[in-house]
Amino acid sequence: MSRRPTIKDLARESGVSVATVDRVLNNRHRVRENTAQRVLLAAERIGYHAAGLIRQRMRESMPHYRFHFILQKGEDYFYQQLGKAMEQATAGHADINGEATVEFVADIVPGVLAERLHAAAETADAIAIVAVNHTQVSAAIDEISARGIPVFCLLSDVVAPGRAGFLGVDNRKRGRTAAWAISRLSRRPGQVGIMLGTHRYLGQEMSEISFRSYLREYTPRFTVMESIIDLDDSKLAYEAAMDMVTSNPDLVGIFSAGGGVEGLIQALRDERTGENLIVVCNELTPTTREALLDGTIDMVTATPIERLSAKTIEAMIDALGNPNRVGMTEVPLNADLYISESV
Repeated sequence: MSRRPTIKDLARESGVSVATVDRVLNNRHRVRENTAQRVLLAAERIGYHAAGLIRQRMRESMPHYRFHFILQKGEDYFYQQLGKAMEQATAGHADINGEATVEFVADIVPGVLAERLHAAAETADAIAIVAVNHTQVSAAIDEISARGIPVFCLLSDVVAPGRAGFLGVDNRKRGRTAAWAISRLSRRPGQVGIMLGTHRYLGQEMSEISFRSYLREYTPRFTVMESIIDLDDSKLAYEAAMDMVTSNPDLVGIFSAGGGVEGLIQALRDERTGENLIVVCNELTPTTREALLDGTIDMVTATPIERLSAKTIEAMIDALGNPNRVGMTEVPLNADLYISESV
């Protein structure tokens, strides 16, 4: 029977003294993180019986941070996945003992969002929110930031001088990518429709601006129609899309820059004239995946959820570790692109 590894074996394997191993095991005095990590790896390598205890001690010695995420529409698949990814990124980060609270807000009323921000600030060390741009939201962010609690904007930025940063897809690139796809794939000139949740989402507004800019610059044979606001609601999007498709015989493409895409897709399926349109939507979900595969839509520009979550946690940790830093964190990510052949 093989001999059970001893503390001396562990010290020799990790290249430190027995006293150092004892400090790691019993948390007597602080040990440098890289030293403790070396001891843990050695313990796992030789099968030391207290490897789990070392891992627990390391976790206990890490800073404990409470992160609060305020997202939209809890029944929405995309936000469900984003919430889970934020929880996993928090729990899985090697340098902190993190605790994530994910809250879903049913509407985008600025006053409600401001209230939720203030409520989150009662317990959170750092906050990240998906919010519309409004003075009430901006004021809440600035007030909370002044108390030393960093607030980050996710997916869509907000005009608030006190915000700690913005993390999300580069919406200028997203809009221009959608315009490129429609202009390249469409076989005839004509009108192009664009659907937004609301102009108060600065991210969607930037997508629209850059979409129009690209077509104006490179392909004047297309005419972009007035934007349709669907409040990210599937029923409103369905009605708007049906009206757009049936009332505009020279319609050649649609860019859905916001939510409510389920309604748009159903309208295209119900109204067969939609078969000749080039359609670009946001976010890969079971609905958009199926629509790509059956040819209802042509391209999806998707938020890289795992990368966004990892970057958000890193930004929060950095803000808490450097409270006197100057400037804000801006992390624009490239969208992931999907077509029928890549899902």
